Amino acid sequence: MDGNGRWASKRHLPRNLGHKEGIKAMMRTAKACNKLAIPYVSFYAFSTENKNRDKSEVDGLISLMREHLDSIADDLSQFGARLNVIGDISYFDSDLQNKITNVQRSTQNIEDRVVNIALNYGGRDELIYAAQQYKGSKIDRPLCDFLYTAGQPDPDILVRTGGEKRLSNFMLYQLAYTELFFSDTFWPDFSDKELNAIIDEYYNRDRRFGK
Repeated sequence: MDGNGRWASKRHLPRNLGHKEGIKAMMRTAKACNKLAIPYVSFYAFSTENKNRDKSEVDGLISLMREHLDSIADDLSQFGARLNVIGDISYFDSDLQNKITNVQRSTQNIEDRVVNIALNYGGRDELIYAAQQYKGSKIDRPLCDFLYTAGQPDPDILVRTGGEKRLSNFMLYQLAYTELFFSDTFWPDFSDKELNAIIDEYYNRDRRFGK
C-alpha cells in the first residue's frame, strides 16, 4: 500500500493523515475483495524497514494501529472475514501486543475469508523465523508450514501502488509464481474500478508455472 505519505505531501497535509486515508482505502479494498469472493487478501501495513523512518512518523503509524485495530476487526467480522496479523509483533509495546492478540481472537472462528495485515513484517525475517521453527520441529513438514501464512495458498496477484516497481521484502517465499501488477496510483486513491481492471488482466494472462 504505497504512496500514503506522497498523497498527503501533494496536498500539503501531514504524512500521517495520508496513512489514515490509507486505512480507509484498505478497508474499502477488503470489502471489494469480499464482494468478489476472494478468500485471502493481504495488506503490507508496516514493514521491518519502516521502523527506520522519522520517529514522529513511526510513532504516528503505531498510534493509528492502536486506534483503529478494534474497528478494523469489527468491520471485517461484519462481512465475514477473519483478521490475521503477520509479522514479529514483539517489537511493539505489551499493550499493543495484547490488542493485536485480542482483535485476532475476536474473529478467530470465521473461516470463509481471511484478511492478513502485515505489521513489523519482513520477508527475510519471516524466512529466518520459519527456518528456526523448522529446525526445532520434530515433525517432517515442509518449510511453508512454518511461515506466518502457514495453511494459506500462495498469492495469485500482487498489487503495488505508488509507482514503485519492486517487492520491498514482501512474501519472498510465497510470491514465486505470483502475477505482479504495479500501479502509479497513490494508495489512498486506489479504487474498486482499478482493482477490477487488474483482476480482468490477471484472467487474460497465461500462467504456466514454469511448465
